[in-house]
Amino acid sequence: MLSALRTVALLPVLVPQALWVAWRAVRLPEAAGPRTGMVGQGDAIRVLIVGDSSAAGVGVPDQDAALAGRLAHHLAPTASVSWALIAKSGWTTRQVLQALELLPPARADIAVLAVGVNDAKNGVHISRWRKNYAAILRSLTIRHGARVIVASGVPPLGLFPLLPTPLRGVLGGRAARFDAQLAALCAGHEGAVHLPFDQPLRPSDMARDGFHPGAPIYDAWAAEVVNAVRPHLPQILNRSDTG
Repeated sequence: MLSALRTVALLPVLVPQALWVAWRAVRLPEAAGPRTGMVGQGDAIRVLIVGDSSAAGVGVPDQDAALAGRLAHHLAPTASVSWALIAKSGWTTRQVLQALELLPPARADIAVLAVGVNDAKNGVHISRWRKNYAAILRSLTIRHGARVIVASGVPPLGLFPLLPTPLRGVLGGRAARFDAQLAALCAGHEGAVHLPFDQPLRPSDMARDGFHPGAPIYDAWAAEVVNAVRPHLPQILNRSDTG
């Protein structure tokens, strides 16, 4: 309640700051390249990456350097990785849920989610966000057969170099509350793993817009996803695949 009252009191400052950030922001494209691929040898693993601009690879030139490509690279020594990317800049949990419901059943072994920052910064109510995210987890499990879902934590907006004070603090607080809700959702959903966003946000490692990951962060993020799913890999690789 105090946080909400503080935000209302700061509105005369926050609104101009938000407009200034939107005007000043560098518009970067999504990473170029195929959005499906296969790499590695051995038993098959099917990976579905879903989300917003960070899932789409904004901040690096091509998918090889983005989350999907680095994830396939880190998994390739373990198995034959078949991956697909469903992502678009600006997507909130509502758009991700709609995309999953329109997507033919993907029969994914591993699903990786990167969504939530747009909900946090666009003012989506946290209860609506939680409801949407819970529906995403159900869709991935029931409709798309995901055995493991890695839910990437909501990025710490309070540390983003693009954002001025006090906007940075307000959005940082919202992002932290959203991420706490995400951790709770994952704890109550079998097969879901919450992956906190704990990468250092050095300006040199970020994209030139000061908002999106750069190549070093994408690579470290993908490595952390693999570490999160590693305990589940024996079960996935030894599954009885009916095709």
